[in-house]
Amino acid sequence: MKKTVYGVLLGVSAGLMLLGCERAAIAEDQSPENNDNKAAIIPLEDDIAKASYLLGNSQAAQLQNQTAGVLDARAFTAGVSDALNGQANRVGTEDAEALLQAFQTAIAAKQQEAYAGETASGDAFRSEFAKQPGVVSLPSGLLYQVMVDSEGPKPALTDTVTTHYHGTLTSGEVFDSSVQRDQPASFPVNGVIKGWTEALQLMSVGSKWKLVIPPDLAYGARGAGGSIPPQATLVFEVELLAIN
Repeated sequence: MKKTVYGVLLGVSAGLMLLGCERAAIAEDQSPENNDNKAAIIPLEDDIAKASYLLGNSQAAQLQNQTAGVLDARAFTAGVSDALNGQANRVGTEDAEALLQAFQTAIAAKQQEAYAGETASGDAFRSEFAKQPGVVSLPSGLLYQVMVDSEGPKPALTDTVTTHYHGTLTSGEVFDSSVQRDQPASFPVNGVIKGWTEALQLMSVGSKWKLVIPPDLAYGARGAGGSIPPQATLVFEVELLAIN
């Protein structure tokens, strides 16, 4: 756990160092009347400066996201500034493990709070879906309902398959659909999320199933991009077209 936090912090520190002193100075006064055009304080006069700004900006956003907003930006930039200016570490390292553990605990608590609504709605959706006629509940938590049956062959874990699919959140919002693109997709059975890998090996070519996949068989706490939130239950209609 400590290693994870260190990795997150060290991974973005390099990108922020060029901006450390300026951002620390900016952070000193956050009153509304002094908060206009702060970005103008940092000169972006050439390509290197602009690229450096983009690096710092993107990595800082990544850090803020990975730490669930727990990171104290003023303290972080102060630490960067002290390191750049050769100042002594004001915290010391003897308590680093305990401090990072507390930091990780705070992140976990914030994430659990943020994901609570998504978790609850997913649990409720799966519970109701399980009551529908013909729905099969597997020990893993995967739920499926046969929409079109077939007697074709079934793929093995090492096979590559071609499918048509339509993926939505429990709200009905579409996040990915080969059907909408009108272009089937091919991929290895063992190269997709766990819920798909399990289902594909049970499906016959020519069949079409509705899958309801719990978070731990999908993208879990990390989510996926901006379209699949953390701890999301995913709903797919999957048609297995061929084993390649």
